Amino acid sequence: MTACVAEEPIKKIAIFGGTHGNELTGVFLVTHWLKNGAEIQREGLEVKPFITNPRAVEKCARYIDCDLNRAFNLENLSKEMSEDLPYEVRRAQEINHLFGPKNSDNSYDVVFDLHNTTSNMGCTLILEDSKNDFLIQMFHYIKTSLAPLPCYVYLIEHPSLKYATTRSIAKYPVGIEVGPQPQGVLRADILDQMRRMVKHALDFIHHFNKGKEFPPCAIEVYKIMEKVDYPRNESGEVAAVIHPNLQDQDWKPLHPGDPVFVSLDGKTMTLGGDCTVYPVFVNEAAYYEKKEAFAKTTKLTLNAKSIRSTLH
Repeated sequence: MTACVAEEPIKKIAIFGGTHGNELTGVFLVTHWLKNGAEIQREGLEVKPFITNPRAVEKCARYIDCDLNRAFNLENLSKEMSEDLPYEVRRAQEINHLFGPKNSDNSYDVVFDLHNTTSNMGCTLILEDSKNDFLIQMFHYIKTSLAPLPCYVYLIEHPSLKYATTRSIAKYPVGIEVGPQPQGVLRADILDQMRRMVKHALDFIHHFNKGKEFPPCAIEVYKIMEKVDYPRNESGEVAAVIHPNLQDQDWKPLHPGDPVFVSLDGKTMTLGGDCTVYPVFVNEAAYYEKKEAFAKTTKLTLNAKSIRSTLH
């Protein structure tokens, strides 16, 4: 008999759209749900749709002063509120007050943070903790429900890369990333996929709260290893672009010696090292400023114990 982890029932859920104001699927869905939220309501649950960065949404820009999705570190959240603070730091404090405080018993149980990427990532779930049985079980449920449509899990647990995401105020933070979609554009297929991901996630929580026991499961995840910058010249300008063989090949194996970049004079740069990696966020538009051409990941399997709600 395998051990069953008893978890507290879920009570409060938030669905964030517009953390980046030019990623329109989340903005569009959350705006719709604020007017008519019937499809996201579940018995016994408080589900709150919320536009996180309204000024950026109004301008259809990623952010106003700084990236809201990197602003939720304890240093920013504890700064004295003042008009001199960057807009997104002030907004982070407001969101932390409404849905947190971060790392407290009073914070929302689950935050779904809805994002688009210009990269060919398909349906992607972002996991921050490889030992979280509840989230692994949820992601397994979503992946199974979406099949045969692929759904990938990106694990951003890393000793030195700290993200301080908007969703990190919740006990169970869930990043939902769907692409490819250009910034400032809506696509019906991407919209439908994100909507289905949210539906299945809410269904999972509903079943869990009703006492359904989820047996042990395993999921395949792609764990971040490192970020790779574009080749640059002495002035720091981009000197080569993503090679055509790598473009749109998110999640596909990339072997040492495979072409990665190509310069305007036709020089090809290849992957170094001695191991196969899996690239993600390949040529993401928003990451040029972050000096990230793609991230290397390694593929591994995470296991979760059986879980059920303590109510039953």
